[in-house]
Amino acid sequence: MVTVLIAIIIGSLLLLILMTITGRKSGNISKDGKNKKPRNNSAIIKDANKRLAKDPRNIPALTALGDVYYSQPDYAKAYPLYKSLSELSNMHPEIDEKTVFLRYGVCAFKTEKIEESGAAFATVLKKEPNNYEANFYIGKVLYVKKDYEKTISCMKRAASVNPVNPENQEVHQMLAFSLYHAKKYRESLPFLKKVCEEQTSNKEALFYMASAMEECNMADKALKIFMHLRPDPEYGAQACLSAGNYHAKTQQFEKAIQDYEIALKLENVKPELKTTILYKLAQTYLSQNVISKGLACLKQINSINPNYRDVPALITRYQELNQNSNLQAYLMSGTSDFVTLCRKIVSCFHGNSFVKIEDISVQSEYTEIMCNVQSARWENTEIFRFFRSTGATGELYVRDLHSKMRDIKCDKGICISAGIFTEEAKKYVEGRPIDLIEKAKLVSVLKKIETI
Repeated sequence: MVTVLIAIIIGSLLLLILMTITGRKSGNISKDGKNKKPRNNSAIIKDANKRLAKDPRNIPALTALGDVYYSQPDYAKAYPLYKSLSELSNMHPEIDEKTVFLRYGVCAFKTEKIEESGAAFATVLKKEPNNYEANFYIGKVLYVKKDYEKTISCMKRAASVNPVNPENQEVHQMLAFSLYHAKKYRESLPFLKKVCEEQTSNKEALFYMASAMEECNMADKALKIFMHLRPDPEYGAQACLSAGNYHAKTQQFEKAIQDYEIALKLENVKPELKTTILYKLAQTYLSQNVISKGLACLKQINSINPNYRDVPALITRYQELNQNSNLQAYLMSGTSDFVTLCRKIVSCFHGNSFVKIEDISVQSEYTEIMCNVQSARWENTEIFRFFRSTGATGELYVRDLHSKMRDIKCDKGICISAGIFTEEAKKYVEGRPIDLIEKAKLVSVLKKIETI
């Protein structure tokens, strides 16, 4: 009995296994008894192309071929297929218009056909204003066209339609960048911060956040980010420029020079940006009276762009200063050194004469020295006025000097300028005891004085 029972169980198991195998085989056999294999992309492409060769407007073939290329993705090959389907959609109601126009728009965007792309997404939005993909992609189209205000609207709508979409990181980025470029700096900051949290390696977002902070009077926080970005090959040069400008503005000139020099050591700095950095570096050197290095920067700019700002005039001016230390002191030294130089000019101005300085007055516009001059044949009370401006000194200052001379009964006045005097000033002194000394004569006087 047991043997019979075992035999029945074994037989049932064998029958079950046989039925399972037979069922699996039959699953790959069609009703006509032929094997039925799943079609791969190559077969779909071959079949679709064969049908399109006979009928270029074959809807099923265009759709099948479009699906394959779009899923790969091969947007260049998918683009003409979806363009054809979009043109046929009005006459063929079986075409899924939303899918076709969305894919047509994506393919056009990916192949840099921006206008076509925007038109395709606009078609979708007319029928479905809250379509996530259409809002998202038309926002990207508008961003490329630098229409940041409309990009902001599209991205906000996309984020509200589907707040949990995995692509929302890009939505946040597009929204943050558009707000920044639209100069809505304060509004952009929370979005830029979110992008930096989501994409820790996104240096562009980090740079924009620092720039927005700078615009919102958070310069200290911005500086920390700029300093962090200085070595970056893409945003480092611009970050160095921003850091350098901050340090120069706060009179931390050594740090500013370091920032600019780091930028110039980076590779692949754009010529326009490099020229700007060189100009800032030159200005910083010159402000610190390091004329030789400032002049070297100006000459480098001149070799890149001979017409950049006032570089040619600055080169002419500082080459002369570099060769004449007294002229350099006259124009650029501190008040104490400048007064010392003026005293020397007064002492040697009349050659073999005895000069007694009686009073020195330092004003914002000029420095004035009153003295008594005695020579073998005459004695005068004189007032010297020194102007450091390299521009034109007008009649008003000369009139003021003459008025003072009359009040104190001064014999002679001498106005000395590192620039020129206006024609009106020159006409005014005709017949009056005032001499006007312009830059050319000043230089010759300075050459007589020993180097400070």
